[in-house]
Amino acid sequence: MNKRFASFGAQIIYGLLVGLVLGFIAREMGEGSWLTTGLVEVGGAYVSLLKVLIPPLIVTAVVTSIANLREVTNAARLAWQTILWFAITAFASVLAGIGVGLLVNPGKNSSIDPTVAQAPSTVGSWWAFLQGLVPNNIMGLTVSLKGDAATPGFNVLQLLLLSIAFGIAAVQVGKKAEPVLEFAASLLEIVQKVLWWIIRLAPIGTAALIGKAVAVYGWDALGSLGKFVLAIYLGLAIVIGVIYPVVLKLHGIGVMQFFRKVWPVTSLGFVTRSSMGVMPVTQRVTEEGLGVPRSYTSFAVPLGATTKMDGCASIYPAVAAIFVSQFYGIPLSVTDYVLIAFVSVIGSAATAGTTGATVMLTLTLSTLGLPLEGVGLLLAVEPIVDMGRTAVNVTGQALVPVVVAKRERIWDRGIFASAAAHAQ
Repeated sequence: MNKRFASFGAQIIYGLLVGLVLGFIAREMGEGSWLTTGLVEVGGAYVSLLKVLIPPLIVTAVVTSIANLREVTNAARLAWQTILWFAITAFASVLAGIGVGLLVNPGKNSSIDPTVAQAPSTVGSWWAFLQGLVPNNIMGLTVSLKGDAATPGFNVLQLLLLSIAFGIAAVQVGKKAEPVLEFAASLLEIVQKVLWWIIRLAPIGTAALIGKAVAVYGWDALGSLGKFVLAIYLGLAIVIGVIYPVVLKLHGIGVMQFFRKVWPVTSLGFVTRSSMGVMPVTQRVTEEGLGVPRSYTSFAVPLGATTKMDGCASIYPAVAAIFVSQFYGIPLSVTDYVLIAFVSVIGSAATAGTTGATVMLTLTLSTLGLPLEGVGLLLAVEPIVDMGRTAVNVTGQALVPVVVAKRERIWDRGIFASAAAHAQ
C-alpha cells in the first residue's frame, strides 16, 4: 500500500475530509436525518470506546511507572520539572489570552441578546477541588443518575492519586509485592494492545465526529458571537503556533518534526473534544513517536490530561472574562488581570474533579467578582470553541514530557528523529 495512504496521520486527514463532506450532506438533508443520526451515534460510540479502558490504563501504567522509577535516581526531580513546565506554558498562554482579549475587545458593541444570560448549574471552587481529591470508593468510580438511566464514570484525579499511593506502597513492601507489580505490567501490555485496536479505528471516528460537528452546529451558532470565537481561535493559534514552537526551539527540539509526530493527538483532540478520551493516543505518541521513556510518560501524560489545559484553563477564561467585563461595562484593573493569570495557572488543577471549561470560567468570574450570568451568553458557541481548546490542551500534554525528558537527559533523540511515525 502507498505510504501516503498507510500513514496513520494521513488516514486522520482523510477522515477529516470525509467527515466534512458527510457533515455538509447531512446538514442539507435536514435535522434528524438518518445520516445525522448515524454520525452522532458512530462518533459517540468511538469516544466511549476510547474512554472505557482509561481507568485500567491509568492504574496499571502509574503502578508500573512507579515500579520502574526505582531504577531512576531523579524521579522527584522529574515530577517537579513536569509541574513547573505545566505552569510556565500555562502562564505564557494566559498572557496570550489577555493580550488577544484586549486587542479584539470581544464584548464591546456586541449584538448578543442579554436575555440569554443565565447562571450555570455547576460552579467551580477551591473547596470542590479539595473534596474531589477524596475518593468515594477504592477505584474512584462514580455513577450519575439521569431519569431512570444510570451512567458510570470515574474521577481521573482520584484514580491518579490512588494509583500513586498503591504503587509507592507496593515498592515499599518489597519482594512480597513483586507478583502484584508483575501482574500490573502484564495487564498494562494487554490494555495497551486493546487500546491500539481502538485507536486504529480513529479515521472512522474522526469522520463521524467532524461530520456531526458540521451537521449539528454548522455556522448558525456563531451569529453575534463571531468576534468572541475569533478571539478564542486567535489566542489558541498563538499558543500552538508561537509559544509551543518557541519552547521547543529553546530546547533544541525540532518544531516541524514534533508537530508531524503529534498530529494524531492534535486532530483527535479537535474532533473528540476530550483530553481523557485522547489520553491513550497521547501516551502512545509520546513514547513511540516523540522518544520519551514509558516510565516517565505513564506519570506525566495522565497528570497532564487532568491538569494541563492551556486551551480550557488559560486562553478561554482570559478571553471570556474580558468579554463578560466588557459586555456588562465593568472595567478590569491591573489586579484583576493578575488574578486571571493566577487562577489560570493554579486553577486548572482545582477543576480536575469536575472537568469542563465552564467550571473553570465560573471559578475565574467568581474570583474577579464578575456576573456568573455571563456564562450563559457564551453557551451557544461552546461546542465550536471547545474543539480548538481541546486540540491545544492535548498538544501541550505531549509537549511538556518531551521538554522535561530533554532537560533531564532521558530523551531518545533517535526515536524522535526517525522519519516513520509510530502508527505506521
